[in-house]
Formats: sequence, C-alpha cells, structure tokens
Amino acid sequence: MSGRQIPVLVGAGTVMRREDDYTKALEPLDLMIEAVRAAGVDCGKPELLTEVDRIAVPRGRWRYRNPAGAIADAIGAGRAQTVLSTVGVLQQTLIANACEDIAIGKMDSAIITGADAGYRILRAKISGNYATERQQDEDPDVLLQPADELRHEAEVAAGLQMPVGLYALAESARRAASGRGLKEHREHLARMYARFSEIASENPDAWVREARSPDEIYEAGKHNPMQAFPYTRSHCSTWNVDQAAALLLCSEEKADALGIVAEQRIYPVASAESSHMVPLSARADFSRCIGAELAADAIYREARTGPEQIDLVELYSCFPVAVECFAEAARIPLDRDLTITGGMAFAGGPYNNYFFQATAKAAQLLKAGAGRNALLSCISGIMTKQAFALWSAERPRKGFARLDVTDEVAARSEQVEVETGFDGEGRVAGCTVIYSRRDDPYAVLLVDTAAGARALITSTEPQVLRSIETEEWVGRTVNAVDGRLAA
Repeated sequence: MSGRQIPVLVGAGTVMRREDDYTKALEPLDLMIEAVRAAGVDCGKPELLTEVDRIAVPRGRWRYRNPAGAIADAIGAGRAQTVLSTVGVLQQTLIANACEDIAIGKMDSAIITGADAGYRILRAKISGNYATERQQDEDPDVLLQPADELRHEAEVAAGLQMPVGLYALAESARRAASGRGLKEHREHLARMYARFSEIASENPDAWVREARSPDEIYEAGKHNPMQAFPYTRSHCSTWNVDQAAALLLCSEEKADALGIVAEQRIYPVASAESSHMVPLSARADFSRCIGAELAADAIYREARTGPEQIDLVELYSCFPVAVECFAEAARIPLDRDLTITGGMAFAGGPYNNYFFQATAKAAQLLKAGAGRNALLSCISGIMTKQAFALWSAERPRKGFARLDVTDEVAARSEQVEVETGFDGEGRVAGCTVIYSRRDDPYAVLLVDTAAGARALITSTEPQVLRSIETEEWVGRTVNAVDGRLAA
C-alpha cells in the first residue's frame, strides 16, 4: 500500500439480547463475535473479515485480556493486529486511529467492536449467582491507556465514585448560569428526555421502546428513583443491557477490489478530539466544555460546513448536562432532535461501547437516505475528553481529516487546586443530593474558597437535603469543618 487512501465504512453490525435466564445469555465476547459477523454480512463481502489488518476493542465491565485475539481466531483473521483500550480512552479514538492509518496507507482494513452484558450480570445477581467469563492468557499487541486519572482524590473522598454525582454537580452549575429555577429546569430536562424516549420507541435496536411522558421522567418514585438530584433514573444511561456493535472499515481501493457497491459506503469526513484531562472539580468553569467547543469548530472548519447543514445529530447522552454542553458547543438548537437512537437512557448505554451503537445507527440511516451527513459527539470520563465525528453518504472532497485540538484546549483551560478536609468559608459553585439503595442520601457541595481553590463538602442533615432540592444554593456562602457542612 502506498499513497493516500480514502477510508470507508462498509459494514456495521449490532446485536441485542435479553435473556432473563442468565445461563442462556451470551457473554460479551460472543456478542462481539456475533456483531462482527453481522458487519461482514452487512458489507456484502463477508470474506473481508478474514483479511482485516486490525481488530480494536474498548474495555467493558468484563475482564478479558485480549478479546480482539479471540475475535480474530473466531473469524479467521490470522494477520490482524489486536488492540485493547482501557476506560479513559475515547471510543472515537479507536475509529479515528483506524481511519487515519487507512488514509496514510499503513493498513487497508479494520474492525472496531465492543460489547457489554450488564443485563446478564444483573440477572445472575438476582438469582444469587455470578456470571462467569472465559479466561484468556495472552495480551493484545497494543494496549491504549489514558495519561492521567479521571477523578480527583477529593472527589473519591467525597463519595463520588460513580459518574452521576459529578455530572449532577455540573448540571446544577449550568442551570444556575442559565437563570432557570430548579422546577423550571427539571421540567426542561423532562421534556427533552421524553422526546428521546419517543425516538427510542421507533428504534428497533433500542433497549426501552416505550415512550415516556415528561411527568413520568420528572417524578421520582419506586420505578423511577432519584439518583443524584435533579436526575431520576430516566435521565441516566441504562447500562444493564446486553448489546454489541461492530464497524468494518477499509480503504476505497480495497472496497473497489472486492466489488463493494457504492450504496454500501459511508465516509468518515473528519474526527476532532481533545485528550486534555482535568478532573471536573478542578475545572475553573465546569458548566461548559471548552474541548467540545474547539472540537466542533475544528470539524466545521475542516468540512466547510456549519450546524445548519447537519442532517442527523447524535449527542452523547450519559446524562443531560452532556447533551446540553455539546449542543451548545456545536451551536445546535435544543429544539431539534439531538439523538438518532433515543439516547443512552432508552436505546441502552452498554458500558464504554455506546458510541459504536450510535455510529452504526448513523450509517444505517445514511444508507437509507435519511440524510446526507451525521454529526456525533463522544465523551470519555466526566466530560474529561471530548470528540466530534462527521460522517457523510457522499465521498469527501479532501478525504479523511484527523484533528487534534488537545494543545489548544490545554492552553485555554483554567485549572484550580482542589483541597481535601476543608475548613472555612466558601461560595457554592455546584451541589447535588446523592441517593443509594444501600445508604442514606447525602449532599455534596463544590465550593470556591476565599483562597481561590476548590473544596468538596458533604452533609447528611435532612433539612439541608430538602433545601438543596427546593431552593437555590448555587452562589450561597457556606462554612465547612473538616469537609463537612457546618450548621
């Protein structure tokens, strides 16, 4: 191979299983293999699977050491390089790496696939059992890992191990900046996610295909418990799903040689990524996302287009604040459809794999003539890394462009020190109340200190929790003793 090539997406496969008996459910590796084979069938030339140069997989909730190697064995891809990325690496990075290496002639084909079997895990747990996985002894050829930690030690100390609490802190800051009151903002989020549920109800690949009313999403209750104020379960990614997706990419030259028809080809136009990593509590302004703004601008400049020319939109929807931030970054009005799948709360959010599901859906819709192009956003961590990808049903004039805005994001991002065990006075920058099945609810407040630092403080006082959910706390001055809210 030599010279610059045009990468094309020639096959996309998705798999969804819902087995109440966990012993009949497929483990994640088998879901991936099935999705890869489906991508080969979708391509129309399944023999391409045996010739791929790379198989890349992002880590899920499973413990396989080299899933790509097992996939290669299953499909007869003996020469494929095997790649595993850990949590903290953008899912779009795996796609962009393949597209770039095809474009520069380093290889001519690749499979990107991922899966999770959270429903299998859940059903096993309900029955008092454990869902086992096959063991692997070998390591992948390439292991991709993030350069830094996704969370600050102060966030962990405040009990913020799960993403929902940190995203809810960002939501409160963004709401306050918008001028919306608590009830008004909750109603806004409920309307947005009700529309997502309507879209999911029409998506045959969605995990939840029942349209919800705004009231059903807004109201917390037994079947829709509060997770971290203002988020009920209906606002949060549904990760207890058994889903997989696979993307089959090759060079245009390879597609021509195999006789893959033009109607089967979807083109990656550009990928813009930022890998600048700052924990949420250390970001000077955590109500916006500079990385997303610069990535969207880079995509638009490269493609010589703008938001009004984008036909299909899929904004990463692990939690509502991510949708809002990326819509603002890409200058996409909130009154248009922001998902083509129904979003992670309803279509399903397999752990560290949803972006492939969304990309497969975009390819399906573009091939069906539902639009000329599709813009998708991708997130890793707590909006820690950001990416946009633009796909087109038409061959791009300049071929694929890989855009890295990391350095520019780093130059424009302000960072503050975060203290632990804080004593003193601070001004509330964000707050939430976190709920758990096992523990009592508690409040977490992120405050700006008089010294210009940040601190996370907590409270379990019932009157404080009630007040945070009914009154404006962002902007209040509070006092803390050893990291606890003082009376």
